[in-house]
Parts: sequence; structure tokens; C-alpha cells
Amino acid sequence: MLKTGIKGKTEVTVTEEMTAKSVGSGGLEVFATPAMAALMEKTAYESVENELGEGDGTVGVTLELEHKAPTPVGMKVICESELVGAEGRKLFFEITVRDEKEVVGTAKHTRFVINNEKFAAKAAGKADNK
Repeated sequence: MLKTGIKGKTEVTVTEEMTAKSVGSGGLEVFATPAMAALMEKTAYESVENELGEGDGTVGVTLELEHKAPTPVGMKVICESELVGAEGRKLFFEITVRDEKEVVGTAKHTRFVINNEKFAAKAAGKADNK
């Protein structure tokens, strides 16, 4: 089982492709909630990736996200995650996203440790049985 306290950090600059207008979640050219969600998941999974057993990975199962403020194109955002709990293969994270001015998002996120090969085979089996 992984120990709590593992932290992750990812910095990105908001691009046109990350805007609500571009991803279809709104009409404005500001950092989109779906882009923030993807950044949060990426930061969490990368933080624990090197602590997992060989052949293991994680998949997101819940994301309770609050998008608190807009961020314009060209501004840097910093996402920080912390593993705050673990129950068997379930991992619990708290995540904060800040832009250059303020906190713009927070989340509670749960990931599940899986065997990559078995998980991929299960997904492929669904495709074969369409």
C-alpha cells in the first residue's frame, strides 16, 4: 500500500486548445473545466506512478472538482496534488490549481490501482463483443 503524503506538481501555460470555447464546454476563451480536470488527473497519477508495482497503473474513478475563477490564455497554471489516503487499491487525493493570481480550482480525486495488462484486456473484450 502506498504511504500518504506523496505530492505531485504540474505547470502548464493555458493555450487556445485548453479553452472552454475550443473543448466545447462553453463559449469563452478561458481555461476550460474539462482541461482543468485532465490536468488534475495527470498530476495525481504521475505523482504515484513510480511507486507502483511493475505492470501496475492507476485509473480515475471519481473527481469532485470546483472551478473557482477564470484563467486567460497565456497565463501559467500550477496544479499540485497530495495523496491523503489509501484503502487497499483505492487512492485518495486532494488537488489545488492556482494561476499567477489566485486559486482557480480544487478537487477531491479517487484513483484505483490496476494491472495495466488485465485492464486493457477487459476493455478490448468489450470492443470485441459490440
